[in-house]
Amino acid sequence: MYQDFFGLEQQPFSLTPNTSLYYGLPPHEEALEVLSTALANGEGFIKVTGEVGTGKTMVLRLFMSRLTENYELVYIPNPVLTPAELKLSIAKELQLAVDNVSNLSLNDIINNRLLEINKSGRKVVMIVDEAQALSDETLEAIRLLGNLETEQDKMLHIILFGQPELDYKLLQNNFRQLRQRISFSYALRPLTEHETYSYLNYRMKASGFKGIEVFSRNVAHRIYKASHGIPRIINVIANKSLMLCYGYGIFTVSKKVVSEAVSDTVGIASSGRKHGILRRLGIIGLMFTIMLLTVGGFYVFGASR
Repeated sequence: MYQDFFGLEQQPFSLTPNTSLYYGLPPHEEALEVLSTALANGEGFIKVTGEVGTGKTMVLRLFMSRLTENYELVYIPNPVLTPAELKLSIAKELQLAVDNVSNLSLNDIINNRLLEINKSGRKVVMIVDEAQALSDETLEAIRLLGNLETEQDKMLHIILFGQPELDYKLLQNNFRQLRQRISFSYALRPLTEHETYSYLNYRMKASGFKGIEVFSRNVAHRIYKASHGIPRIINVIANKSLMLCYGYGIFTVSKKVVSEAVSDTVGIASSGRKHGILRRLGIIGLMFTIMLLTVGGFYVFGASR
């Protein structure tokens, strides 16, 4: 809707993580550094947690894209699995034929494959996304998989990505063994006010914008306060602010525009005052149309006289 208006090559604030727009803010860079260091040190268990919308998926995608050919990736995006289903998913990721195989045989097949990869000088990294949703039984099965090792190396390096609920789950007494084995962990934090300001304008430039600054420091402050520094909410507010700017025909985001976007996004305003962004844009368009018709009618009437 507003891309041509601002001269953009792509949407700067899409909710889908776009690694081409990665800025390299401290919390995300620190998380990537922890992952890289832990993996280089041969650690068996690594954990990254963060509230919804803090950028876990962006970090995950960047990390996976940076894995060299020395690593074999096993990616488990759906954690709602039984222990048997988890092992089947691992086997498929390792490109093993495991149809009609017993659970005991499946263990041996996976172990043998991990040994082969280890002997070739490569490492296997298993990433479990949304790990807070793992059942107790499946989390215990993952712990047991972490026991697979040679005399020198771990055969499977396991990285758990999840929301803070994962931390609470691991505090349970029955997970004390697993908790003790997680030697590297990182908790993603929200952005600071300055980081929010830099993030907003970097994304505009990275998307092709060549004009003057669209988000001033005062406007960024308003977005930061409303979003609490959560990148996903920042994206939502910024996206709606640009939509409103397009509707109003202005090229810089004002506090008034942000307030309208915030009321539509996080419900700060009462329901009686709240209007949808698209409805508001429709009203603006209708007023513009009426103005054109009025002016056009005046000239037609004047010409007929």
